[in-house]
Amino acid sequence: MSDRPAPTARPEPFRLAVVGGGPRATYVLERLSADAAESGREDRLEVRVYERTGEFGAGQAHSPTQPATSFLNRIAGQVSFAADESMPGAGPLRPRAGRPTLHEWCRRRFAETGEPDFDLGPEDWPKRYVHGLALQDSFTAYVRELRSHGVPVHLCPDEVVDVARQDAGFEVRTAAGERHRADHVLLVTGHGPHDPERSPAGRRRAAFARRTRATYLPSAYPLATALSPAVTGPGTVVGCAGMGLTAIDVVLHLTEGRGGSFVPDARHGLRYVPSGREPSSIVAFSDAGMFTFARPHHAKEQGGEEGGGIREHQGVFFTREAVDRLRASVGRAPVRRAPAGTAPAGTAPAGTAPAQLDFDRDVLPLVVLEMAQLHYATLFRPAARFLAERSAALWRDFLDGACTAAGSPDDPERLLGPLRAAVDEIGAVLERILAGKEAPATAGARVRQWPVEATLAHWTGVVFGDDARARLREAGNDPAALQRGAAAWRSPWQLDESPTGNRFSWHRTIAPVPRSAYATPGQYRAALLRAMATDRVWARQGNTDNPHKAATDGVWRDLRSVLSYAVDDAGLTASSHRAFLARHTRHHNRLANGAAVEVMTRIEALARHGLLDLTTGPGAAVETDDTEGRFRVTGPATGAVHLVDTLVDARIHPFDPRLDVAPLFRRLTERGLVRQWRNESADGTSFEPGGLDLTAGFHPVRADGSAEPGLTVLGPAAEGRRSFLLSALRPDRDHYVMRDVINWLNDFREALTAHHEERECGR
Repeated sequence: MSDRPAPTARPEPFRLAVVGGGPRATYVLERLSADAAESGREDRLEVRVYERTGEFGAGQAHSPTQPATSFLNRIAGQVSFAADESMPGAGPLRPRAGRPTLHEWCRRRFAETGEPDFDLGPEDWPKRYVHGLALQDSFTAYVRELRSHGVPVHLCPDEVVDVARQDAGFEVRTAAGERHRADHVLLVTGHGPHDPERSPAGRRRAAFARRTRATYLPSAYPLATALSPAVTGPGTVVGCAGMGLTAIDVVLHLTEGRGGSFVPDARHGLRYVPSGREPSSIVAFSDAGMFTFARPHHAKEQGGEEGGGIREHQGVFFTREAVDRLRASVGRAPVRRAPAGTAPAGTAPAGTAPAQLDFDRDVLPLVVLEMAQLHYATLFRPAARFLAERSAALWRDFLDGACTAAGSPDDPERLLGPLRAAVDEIGAVLERILAGKEAPATAGARVRQWPVEATLAHWTGVVFGDDARARLREAGNDPAALQRGAAAWRSPWQLDESPTGNRFSWHRTIAPVPRSAYATPGQYRAALLRAMATDRVWARQGNTDNPHKAATDGVWRDLRSVLSYAVDDAGLTASSHRAFLARHTRHHNRLANGAAVEVMTRIEALARHGLLDLTTGPGAAVETDDTEGRFRVTGPATGAVHLVDTLVDARIHPFDPRLDVAPLFRRLTERGLVRQWRNESADGTSFEPGGLDLTAGFHPVRADGSAEPGLTVLGPAAEGRRSFLLSALRPDRDHYVMRDVINWLNDFREALTAHHEERECGR
């Protein structure tokens, strides 16, 4: 008989199920693999990743197999795949060479392959499939690294359709009928389309298509499959419901993707040459009646502070402190919420819900004031402090609820009076100088509140360019020479050439084609094309030099976290929250989340060619025509009427388990493991935007009000209580996408440690 001791039983690993294998799963595995490299937790963890498409790392939205006509709306230097030094508490970081940006990854791939799609600079716009390849490559590397540290990683190309509580853990069930145990489930499912049969409009359209020769496509993706030539080929009229990024994907796939080409055009940038394989017409329509605006050339953060680069805009009037002050003065009393586990509504502990605001009345005036300030500070940068000081008193009164500004309480521009007066003063002085009525030095000695000569030089450079600024220096203090020079200057950026021009208007910003500009479909098309051409030129000037683009990019993009601070966690009343999601998220998407100039130049070329029809205008409606057996798209503002053979829903649907085409979250709701979040106001109104009710740690609140710590939900399923959750990871930013992953990992480590301590004690 051997004296050798019996081997000690190996403890069971902690089983993590990651449901969804797209970008967020890639970021999760990055942190897990970096953590495993230092923690020495071999054989303590087992990971299983489920991705219904089988495209691990990218998922369907960023599939490497998608058409090359789809572009990412983020420049290559602003996309990353790993945590960096900007993220507090991230834990062990990879060596700098081991965490390339998308631009750096593309340079390496171009050196290996010579493929032109990888030949990108940091400010170039990559094709979306390129991002998918980089995500897939990163995911594969992180899986390999985890396995090298003894962590089994199982990749399951299957859809998870249910998760059920079982003993101390869960049972994960797939569409293929497989069942796997898990101790913790991380749900990172991303966006999914709605099931048309789950909404009245969808059911009507689907039923109409079944009984006629029309085709209804409730989702545009995957493009190659959904938009087959059989239903979108030559001779068909395609109706494209939506004019955002998805619609752009649809339009380019049906044109350039069908063999059409764009050739240089001296007047408009590009001209479209059809292949003959396109639909006969693509009718694009939406409630706003216009495509998203072009993203401006990115000129921020170049060289950083030491290199003289311009950092992202920091709020002057629209800040978190301003929002807090508004809540204290005019906020509506919130519903008192009980701690999770004691009441069926809300998740915050009693008394911690914020005083609620009305976005249009309380917050939007601050947003508009910030936009106007940045607009004019871009035009007259040396006078920026003077401009801000003129608005400060009225701004403080507004925050304290004592605003006496003229105009309706519903007017978003009601705080702009002092700023406009200050701009009038600046403009009048500069006009006198340019008209030869006063020398710059004389005006500078007379005006003490702002630097006249520096402001004139800056304004000249913004409106007319560096050559004009050089001519200004040459003219010196000679009024006659200045007058002669100014008369010859022309703005290459289509900006107003008068110092009193280029006025900021919120209404013109969101609706650049006024109702007075058209009475027929053709007039609307012409006016919209003019607006698109101007927007394209402004975008080329960039987000630091063009006043219009600086205002939209600097507020709706750079200050997006302040917007979230005002809106999230029931920060708005229920009715205002509903209105914000219906109206202002569209403003955000159009103003600050559009496509690259290169992409919008293609869209403009297609519209000028006539293949892309933009005549429907705002307020479009879709009807069914049983006589014709086709869908009818009408434009009440323009009088346009279009009969379409194929109707494509080209919009990203907000998360809502009641409407989702996938059954997972409906079944979790039926089991009581999750419930939808509800915004409740003291006046008795409530609003359910669709997202799940989650704790601060992103754990679902069960139907009984208790937290479910074994589940974590990140991404679009958290939309509702939070906003603006769809984004690629950004480097050097302390980006919220990775911050959420890091917070999850910190909790996960505790659960992992507790699991093994419990197993050790039980041995």
